Amino acid sequence: MEHSGNWASRAGRKRKLEEQDKGMLSLSLDELNEDLLERVLSWLPTSAFFRAASVCKRWKSVSDSASFKLACSEIPSREPWFLMVDPHLNQSTIFDSAERSWKKLNYPPLLKQSTNCDSIPVAASGGLVCFHMGACNFIVCNPVTGSCRELPPVHAAQENHSLLAVAMNAQNNQSYKLVLVSGELPKLSCKAYNSSTGCWGEEILLRRKVDESQEFDSNDDNAVYFLSKAGNVVATDMQRSPSKQYSSVITVKDGEEIVYFLSSSGTIVSCNLTTKCFSEYPRLLPVFCEYSIDVVECKGEMLVVVLSEFFESANLRIWRFDESIRSWNQIVAMPPAMSHEFYGKKVDINCVGAGDQIFICLNSAEFFRYVVCDLRTNEWIELPKCFKNGEAVEFMSAFSFEPRIEASV
Repeated sequence: MEHSGNWASRAGRKRKLEEQDKGMLSLSLDELNEDLLERVLSWLPTSAFFRAASVCKRWKSVSDSASFKLACSEIPSREPWFLMVDPHLNQSTIFDSAERSWKKLNYPPLLKQSTNCDSIPVAASGGLVCFHMGACNFIVCNPVTGSCRELPPVHAAQENHSLLAVAMNAQNNQSYKLVLVSGELPKLSCKAYNSSTGCWGEEILLRRKVDESQEFDSNDDNAVYFLSKAGNVVATDMQRSPSKQYSSVITVKDGEEIVYFLSSSGTIVSCNLTTKCFSEYPRLLPVFCEYSIDVVECKGEMLVVVLSEFFESANLRIWRFDESIRSWNQIVAMPPAMSHEFYGKKVDINCVGAGDQIFICLNSAEFFRYVVCDLRTNEWIELPKCFKNGEAVEFMSAFSFEPRIEASV
């Protein structure tokens, strides 16, 4: 009888636990308090959150909550969106890498008012994209929320310089820096806008570094690098997308801010903003070789993407510069079965990095492709084409940003 009683007691406790578990499983999101609901929704992919926000008024009101935006800011990273630019400089389509699909993007109101100024995206960082408005005017925008800010005009003296690169660095989606590099070799200058102060800093003049032994001194702060297309054939036969003429990326390493950008001089130049000087990298390929080249940033590191032709075949490779031995090292290469079709087509590449991914737009007079390379696995995936009114849309370039509703302009 005692044994039977123990069994009944255990069975009773088991039923009670099962009932408790069942009650927990039946707990709906509506029963969560506001704080818990915001934390749960903050982990949704951005596209999924917007769909969820249409479920009820309570969920919709979450998007306007300051505490929800704070919860979103604590999410380490989000799968990137790629803002696509077509030959007509239209920027209304994005590729959502989380859902692997094309989506329509509402044009921000301030940019709609500025369409006569031929606004084009020129840089992106965090959840923000910077648009160039002609002359030296810029607008910074959060493409997800549509919020925009027109930056103060650059000093008139800067407008007389030839703008070479525009780089952007967003910090915690609450502040950002915009860096302009202007001039012509050997006369270069830099100027930066800081959103924390709301104004442009003083123009910094750069001089050529003579002592090559100090060219890559790791103790130098605030270094700027830029990369340019090499070879007269490439410069004359291949035209980069207008949105990529100021192509650049920015990284922060050991407290050093480094900007990389493309120009037409055919060299990779290192500009140190602290010592106010610049120096040159060794060439990646011989000057007489025909190739298309672009620079990207992946997880705080500058990489170079090169499409070239050798021995009647085309190959696309990604390179890293080893500063210790002052040499370029190949890290991954597109499978020959994919790259061979580019041979003889005079293909131009425009690339952008996002975490461990590199998004590549390949364009020629005969075709266009969009390929994503995963650097961790060396996996190369060709994306489906985007169709509008039954026709495939050609995009010349892309800008990567994280879809963050909390990113402030």
